[in-house]
Amino acid sequence: MKLYRPATVLVGVLFVLLGGVIRLGLPDNVYHDTPNLAIVSGQIGQPLEYAGSGSTFKVTRIAFARKILSAKASDDDKPIDTDGIYVAVEWDAVRGVAKPDTFTPTLTTDGGSVYEEVSDPTESGIDFPDAGFARTGSVVFEANPADLKGLTLRLKPSMFFNVYNSEIRVDLGIPTEAIAQQMVDSAEDQYVVNDAVTRVAS
Repeated sequence: MKLYRPATVLVGVLFVLLGGVIRLGLPDNVYHDTPNLAIVSGQIGQPLEYAGSGSTFKVTRIAFARKILSAKASDDDKPIDTDGIYVAVEWDAVRGVAKPDTFTPTLTTDGGSVYEEVSDPTESGIDFPDAGFARTGSVVFEANPADLKGLTLRLKPSMFFNVYNSEIRVDLGIPTEAIAQQMVDSAEDQYVVNDAVTRVAS
């Protein structure tokens, strides 16, 4: 049987105690699997603030469409269609002192699906402006119309460094399959994706 020296055991106990003290000192909204990641949740129309940065993100509207088209498209360009449904999320981002870390926007559902943003048209996306400015734009996702219940926009940071950070989660207001079906049935025929617009923050 291997015996450990008392000093080795004492160091191990100290590390365990220190980890517990640090966890107790973190805010209640911290996601437990990632102690340095705060989950900031909200709804459409609600500005959500990134921890300690002064930067805010807000979803202003969502739109369902059967086709999408770039605002820069020529008369010869055809809209991009899908066998599923497009979900356009319109947003407003205000930059504070610190710019939020790089993130990849996704849509998740109660059914466990994860939808990523479309790569075309290139106007689709989310990006924060320089300090003191605000930006408005839209990001588009291609989704399965049969799995939209609980649709949530998630902006999870890449977390290259072990620092305190925020993940934004926005409930897009589809609590039931019946409401999801209504949204699909009333979808726009075509959604035009414009470039993001930057302005001075008010």
